[in-house]
Amino acid sequence: MSYPLLETIDDPADLRELSVEQLSVIAVELRRFIIDIVATKEGHLGASLGVVELTLALHYAFSTPDDKLIWDVGHQAYGHKIITGRRDNFETNREFNGLSGFPKMQESVYDAFGTGHSSTSISAALGMAIASKIQGNTARHHIAVIGDASIASGMAFEALNHAGDSDANLLVILNDNAIGIDPSVGALKNYLTNVKTGSQRQENIFEALNFNYFGPVDGHDLEKLLEIFKTLKKIKGPKFLHVITTKGKGLKQAEADQVVYHAPGKFDALTGELKPKNTHPQPPKYQDVFGLTLVELAKKNKQIIGITPAMPTGSSLKYMMQQFPERAFDVGIAEQHAVTLSAGIAASGGVVFCAIYSTFLQRAYDQLIHDVALQKLPVIFCVDRAGLVGADGATHHGVFDLAYLRCIPNLIIFAPRNEASLRNIMYTAQLGLESPIAIRYPRGRGLELDWQNPFEQLELGKAEHLIKGSQLAILATGNFTETALQLAAVFKGNVSVYYFGFVKPLDFVMLKRVFKKYNTIITLEDGVQSGGFGSAIAEEAARQSYTGKLEIFGIPDQFIEQGTTEELQQALGLDFESLKENIQSLLD
Repeated sequence: MSYPLLETIDDPADLRELSVEQLSVIAVELRRFIIDIVATKEGHLGASLGVVELTLALHYAFSTPDDKLIWDVGHQAYGHKIITGRRDNFETNREFNGLSGFPKMQESVYDAFGTGHSSTSISAALGMAIASKIQGNTARHHIAVIGDASIASGMAFEALNHAGDSDANLLVILNDNAIGIDPSVGALKNYLTNVKTGSQRQENIFEALNFNYFGPVDGHDLEKLLEIFKTLKKIKGPKFLHVITTKGKGLKQAEADQVVYHAPGKFDALTGELKPKNTHPQPPKYQDVFGLTLVELAKKNKQIIGITPAMPTGSSLKYMMQQFPERAFDVGIAEQHAVTLSAGIAASGGVVFCAIYSTFLQRAYDQLIHDVALQKLPVIFCVDRAGLVGADGATHHGVFDLAYLRCIPNLIIFAPRNEASLRNIMYTAQLGLESPIAIRYPRGRGLELDWQNPFEQLELGKAEHLIKGSQLAILATGNFTETALQLAAVFKGNVSVYYFGFVKPLDFVMLKRVFKKYNTIITLEDGVQSGGFGSAIAEEAARQSYTGKLEIFGIPDQFIEQGTTEELQQALGLDFESLKENIQSLLD
């Protein structure tokens, strides 16, 4: 496939040499380029297709990189990357040692601010505008492009509230397509719908916050966008442009099924049809084990309520939302609200399962400590996407949760090793706990085809001795337990395997036996070495004056970039072969 005009664009300065008519040709080629690459390499498709014209108009009208352009989250920034010097290596997007799937300051001067999680763009752009003014640069423009799902987040409102009371040279562009990953929810979504349909008669909410409001405008009309940008550049102070776009624009299937084509996997670039997936029976995804088990439990326990912040599909809470819509809620991109809402439900006797990604729970840390743990409210946190998640990279790896959760009093932490242990801890938790619990499990598939077996109640804080060995003990948690079992099979009779599902409270009785019996111990986890499971073992080893050798295997003290989970594990020495070599050296 050739892209004759697009191939002449190495940076936005080249773009500005073109006529508006040529920009329309570039839009066609850029949209096709994105489709062709993502069809084979995978990635976030729909969002970037929806902002092709907006991307071109912004770089054409504004003097980037001197003018600062920030894309909220960054799912929609593929076109931006392609026209800012990364076209020729865009095929490495989200690959190991390749381009990041999100804007990244270290990657390009055109990426004014690194993103990956939602609702940060307005705060960052406002900060840059304040700094520019103090430095005497009052001509520089600062643009934040944020979606209708992201702008409903509390952090975005905090930034709007501040910006509206300033004279910052700030332009907030609302990319309104009525969907994030799943359809947008909430009262603000209804308000924006009324604005678009002309049925909103109340005072404009953004004008009430002291923004100069413009729109709604068709985000696919290049000439109209350029005309309004010309006007906006002359206006001082905070400005707000409401742009209407269609997610997946230009690919029929992506427009029709915006949830699936947010990140569709591999598909036919010409027809848009999804490539057939492996038809052989496979173990379920952990998120589906959670979602289907929750429905199973909710049928019998009428007090169960499900909460998720904007991830009903990703967390599989969608199954409960379909069967019990009055007891399962998507609260939008509002992690802090999700956690304290769960606390309120628990305080009133509800059995609440809060399904939230590991890296998203970071955004509600104070609520977790202050509103839940301090009050010993038995919220059941189902922490999805724990550990290395692959191509989404540093902003999405759930490697910090064991460390940031372990220091919180009153909190139980459990890492299931397979589908059965995930089901059993969910069953145990809904029977009634006296404190909150975090159940953390990985992205991807489990181990067993036949997984919907009868429930068993687990004893809190109890570890399991899975394999007996004479020389070395592996203490594993979570899905690394399977790796430990495979390693023990290689070193028959020499390696013992202990599964610590409960990272907190630890099984101190079992640990005392381990310290007494083995002079060499290693710990295995898919979290950071500093402060995680291995640190907990090391702390207890110190308390018990353990004099043997203790090695902690986990994520080192660095941010891990994108790549397949297998590539990343190999690079970090956490793959099977690397671990086998380390154990062999310890046994020699």
